[in-house]
Amino acid sequence: MADVGVRAARHDDVAAVASTQIRAWKYGYRDFLPEGPLEQMTGAAAEDLWRRQWDEAIVSPPSRRHRVLVAVERVILDTDAFPALGPGGIEAAAASRGSERVVGLASHAPTEDPDLDPTTTGEMLTFLVDPDHVRRGHGSRLLNATVDHLREDGYHTIVTWAFADNYALLGFLESAGWGEDGAERVLHIGRSVRMVRLATDIS
Repeated sequence: MADVGVRAARHDDVAAVASTQIRAWKYGYRDFLPEGPLEQMTGAAAEDLWRRQWDEAIVSPPSRRHRVLVAVERVILDTDAFPALGPGGIEAAAASRGSERVVGLASHAPTEDPDLDPTTTGEMLTFLVDPDHVRRGHGSRLLNATVDHLREDGYHTIVTWAFADNYALLGFLESAGWGEDGAERVLHIGRSVRMVRLATDIS
């Protein structure tokens, strides 16, 4: 059994957050990003960089409206089965009982897009779930928590940028009431990769 939820990220989550980001990118972006740039984004040197950046974002955010949230799973063991494990198994199982694992993350902040008002529009900057933990409701919980926080901060609209070929993410957000607002950008990373902006009203 697993107890699941979403909470604010803590300093001791930094390594797990960076690792989850790398794993999600490798799995989720492999079909539409060029291999070379994706390797640069997810290699060992890049992971060190992301770890430092997440450390700053979690420990010293620019404002109280900049947040990092994590989806977590906590293993709940059936203690009735402990006798069948034997003495060594009982000790190992007891030690791991209640251990918590980061399985997804989302970050948000006031938008920095020049055509939008940062006092009324927030931006979901990151939205990722570990590929081994998809389809367990973590994405929905992260999205709902993001909306709740930004609504409490007084925002009326949330936007996010997504790769135009990331059909899984686009489909998920559209099913939750998001839609493309017409804004686009193109990244030149080995070849041109198009991104689209999605928005949703939370007022």
